Amino acid sequence: MTEILKVSGLTKVFNLHLLGGKKVIGCKGISFHLKVGEVLGISGPSGAGKSTILKCIYRTYTATAGQAFYIASNGNIVELLGAPENDVLKLRQQEIGYVSQFLRVVPRVSAMHVVAEKLFLNGYEESQALKVAACLLEYLGIPKDLWEASPVTFSGGQQQRINIARAVVNRPRILLLDEPTASLDEQAKQRVNDLIMDLKQSGTAILIASHDQENLERVADRILFIDHIDESKLRRDNRNVCKVAHN
Repeated sequence: MTEILKVSGLTKVFNLHLLGGKKVIGCKGISFHLKVGEVLGISGPSGAGKSTILKCIYRTYTATAGQAFYIASNGNIVELLGAPENDVLKLRQQEIGYVSQFLRVVPRVSAMHVVAEKLFLNGYEESQALKVAACLLEYLGIPKDLWEASPVTFSGGQQQRINIARAVVNRPRILLLDEPTASLDEQAKQRVNDLIMDLKQSGTAILIASHDQENLERVADRILFIDHIDESKLRRDNRNVCKVAHN
């Protein structure tokens, strides 16, 4: 498989000005690679930096140090941590999907239009975009009578499925998932897992941060375990696990 993302020495330090400039390490010295059609899980306890890694790659956070080289669809190599903002925004629109733990949408916009947004931005006709959105909403088990409602009124599990649907609607080349199944029952979790495997088969490279070790083992080709302890104390699972410790 072809490598699509290579992360080296990723470090994020938060400077807490309200606490007198106290510095808190979000993640430090994180390195890994991701291939086309590969699912890489990131596991570890709360506070280890799983979400921070994804946010730095997506550029929700500005990394303190490190590099993240992404091979774009046109063959260009983009260093995501330092690329111009306009370049990052274009990649988000066309190639990189991200599912956060929390839904943030404009109030009064329907679930259908929230999910179809990236298709609108990429030139799809409205009828075609809404048809694709409807297929995803149905597949993920969102009741049809809610499709025209604003997702801010939905349950936590329904909102998470809206987050997932809008991130995958344009079948991104790389997908970043932050606790994608945390709020879901077993049936909904299985549908999301099936969707992940479908995207994997079509070539999407997927990075999943999750506390759910059991579910990660169902879908991940490799698991990266991070913690604030010595590398010698990191546990292994029974699969191909990459070990990374904070220095």
